[in-house]
Amino acid sequence: MVFFGGLLALIGLVTLVFRDGDVAGVPAVGLGVALLVIGAVAVGLGVWRKKVVRRRRRERGEPEPVGDVFERAKALPRLIRAARRGEYPGLPTSRMALWGFALLYLVSPIDVLPELLPIIGVADDAGVAAWLFTSVSTAAGLYLRHERDQQKGLRP
Repeated sequence: MVFFGGLLALIGLVTLVFRDGDVAGVPAVGLGVALLVIGAVAVGLGVWRKKVVRRRRRERGEPEPVGDVFERAKALPRLIRAARRGEYPGLPTSRMALWGFALLYLVSPIDVLPELLPIIGVADDAGVAAWLFTSVSTAAGLYLRHERDQQKGLRP
């Protein structure tokens, strides 16, 4: 949601700065301001939601993902191998299938919302990409936590 809100705010800012004429019958200034406001609200809600989810995870005792982007990217092949062999139960086969469908959707020329529609046409791809990257990153971070815990002897 934070990514999508930031994208909307950026599109609103670009519309305000560079667009002179109307956009589909709507004044460019009005559209730009509306997109900026909607984007800012989405970013705020995303940040708030992230804090709530993190707090709930801590209350339930769920592990937090660890590692930076590069560590998680390096751990991804190990994660997929371990999940396919059944050595890591934290990644269900259904999630890997969803990742595959998301990748297929991103590279396929068929879209739910065609790119010919301004702004909205790219939004579905951006949403799928944002979900895919966050899901993969979180799963890799949890796998890194699992590996580190195993090395310390905390979990079997």
